[in-house]
Amino acid sequence: MAQRPDQRTGGPAGLLGTGCEPGGAAGARAAVVDGPYGPYGPPGPYDDPAAGTGPAAGPHLAGRTAEDVLAGYLHQQSADFLRSLRLHRESGPDAEGAGAAARRLRRAARRISATLHTFRPLTEEAWADQLLAELGWLSGTLAREQACAARRDRLMAALTRLTGRTDRPDRPERSTDRAPRTGRGGRTDRGAEPPAGTRSMGARTAGAPRKTEASGTDSGPGSAGPDTDTDTGSLEGRDTAVPDADAVLAAGAARAGALLDRQLTLARTRAHSAALQALGSSRFHAVADSVAVLASEVPLTRAAADVPAAEALPPLAEQAARRLAEAVGALPLVRAGQPYNAEALADGARQDAPWHQVRVLLRLSRYAQEVLVPEYADPRLTEAALLLEGHRDAAEAAAAAAAAARTPRIAPATAYALGVLHADQRHQVEAARYAFGRVWLSREKALKGVER
Repeated sequence: MAQRPDQRTGGPAGLLGTGCEPGGAAGARAAVVDGPYGPYGPPGPYDDPAAGTGPAAGPHLAGRTAEDVLAGYLHQQSADFLRSLRLHRESGPDAEGAGAAARRLRRAARRISATLHTFRPLTEEAWADQLLAELGWLSGTLAREQACAARRDRLMAALTRLTGRTDRPDRPERSTDRAPRTGRGGRTDRGAEPPAGTRSMGARTAGAPRKTEASGTDSGPGSAGPDTDTDTGSLEGRDTAVPDADAVLAAGAARAGALLDRQLTLARTRAHSAALQALGSSRFHAVADSVAVLASEVPLTRAAADVPAAEALPPLAEQAARRLAEAVGALPLVRAGQPYNAEALADGARQDAPWHQVRVLLRLSRYAQEVLVPEYADPRLTEAALLLEGHRDAAEAAAAAAAAARTPRIAPATAYALGVLHADQRHQVEAARYAFGRVWLSREKALKGVER
């Protein structure tokens, strides 16, 4: 299959070849599949080969109860949450500092909610469910502003990349020579000769037959009948060139960028106002109070205080890992593993939803691993999570471009540029799926190698 000229060698959007590293030879087999364990080495010392999924019990759990482990992890994340909240309040007009504090706040909220979700049987379920819902509301509210800003930057960078290439040869400029004009009617001088192969619009050169307005017959010298030498008789001097696609894209990209900037800036402003309103609401203060209580006391069941952590926590983490493996098994990885399969070009939430679900389950599995084995993080899961984050961002950016293209009464060149931008982002979706499949297959191969 031919390589697209606007992509680097190595596969879709430069993500094929050796794992997800750009620049691999086109069509080369990935080292993450061919090697014994891939670029990450053998699996971690706490991976459970029998289950093939989650981590096994490590020394972090030895001699401790489930209450000790869960309470210690939730105390740490609650302290991070409260510390980020203080930094956000102290940032004042510093937008960069406020954004960094909001990201840390969301990071702590995600880990608290994921821990309560995975290890829910060991907590007071009514309390845990209520805090889960409130943390989800807070994290989603704070994420919208950052998502709009990141989406705008992504689309602007993509437009610049699509229209600012220098690897194409310059096209010859079209001739702009025209016959010299002197009269009000656009007629040429009698002694001036127009350039060869050109004709003046609305004018005749000297000696050309003319028609009188009254009779419709020729009044030029030597004419004997109706004029047969009209402008429609020769196409030699006409400009019959097909419009240049690159020129149309460049012309429409400026308007498309302005349209996207206006829409996404408005959406970001609204999200910022909603976030400020949420942070000042009584609902948020109730969430902050609950997290403050969590920093000192975790409502757990009585069984959590008696059962050893090595017996109670790994089975729940394995359930999260098993749900992840089942969701990945339902993905069309075989189809996504074929370069340039064009499967992701069909835009639609139904097609992207299974991949987004895997991203959520992957996050739950990673955070469960942090609870059990905080000193070890599977690099394959980390990279797979980053790839699915990029998949989500590209899919949302493509949806934003499609929504902008549905704006009424936009110019055709603008709609064309938005269509090219939409296709480019869907190619990024395809590339992320391909790279995720390579990383996941390398992880499965490494775990099977340990079993043998």
